[in-house]
Amino acid sequence: MKKAGVVAALLVLSSLQGCGGSSLVNTTALTPEQADAGGAGSAFASSEGSKAEERFNPFADPNERSTGGREVLADPTFADVMKTGPLPEMSFGRADAPVTIIEYASLTCPHCRHFHMTTYPAFRKEFIDTGKVRYILREFPIGKTSGAATIALRCAPPDKYLTLFGKFMEQQPSWVSQEVRLDPIFKVASQVGMTRAQFDACRENQAMIEGLKWVKDRGRTLGVIGTPNFFVGNKLVKKELSIEDIRAMVGPLVAARATASADTPR
Repeated sequence: MKKAGVVAALLVLSSLQGCGGSSLVNTTALTPEQADAGGAGSAFASSEGSKAEERFNPFADPNERSTGGREVLADPTFADVMKTGPLPEMSFGRADAPVTIIEYASLTCPHCRHFHMTTYPAFRKEFIDTGKVRYILREFPIGKTSGAATIALRCAPPDKYLTLFGKFMEQQPSWVSQEVRLDPIFKVASQVGMTRAQFDACRENQAMIEGLKWVKDRGRTLGVIGTPNFFVGNKLVKKELSIEDIRAMVGPLVAARATASADTPR
């Protein structure tokens, strides 16, 4: 009974902390959340190893300098948030939509999976498809398994990106594990037409890998401390959003934009 109580307590704690914390349980078969939380080093390091990146602490004060000397912007502007690196933004919806929402996601994060499977369909129908919101997905892989899947995700054709993102989310239990397992990751990627040769070549594409590292590092600079984290305009929200959250935040912004447009002389 004591063991069951400890496990239950750990599950409650993990559901509260979100994705990106240190692993609390050391087991052979990991849940997606435990795999997302465990393992030090860069999410883009090879299995043979490279100089380890310092483990990012999702509970650190975002207003303090990181141990590695990274400056965190305490109050980023919308221009700061929208700054891009060498890779194109994975953007969906009207480019001129009155509101921009950016999601930072890790493919092994169960909270990201929950958002994608429960909230995203209504969010897309109500806000993206109607032109109210421009939705941008930015990669924030936590752990080497997430990093390996993220590399494959970026190698998919742009018109297949969101489809493959959804497949990785929906099929998390089939490919997430403590150790990087390339075959199950490729099995998911192959569902959008990716060949094994393309998949293997992606893992050697250093320019693309460096571009992904830029996205993650920039997210840290903006104060992202785990996944999912969202920017609604230039406001950072460090939790999984519900459709009610989105309505409450987006509604006033859309109304304000409409009022401003009506007051603009023609």
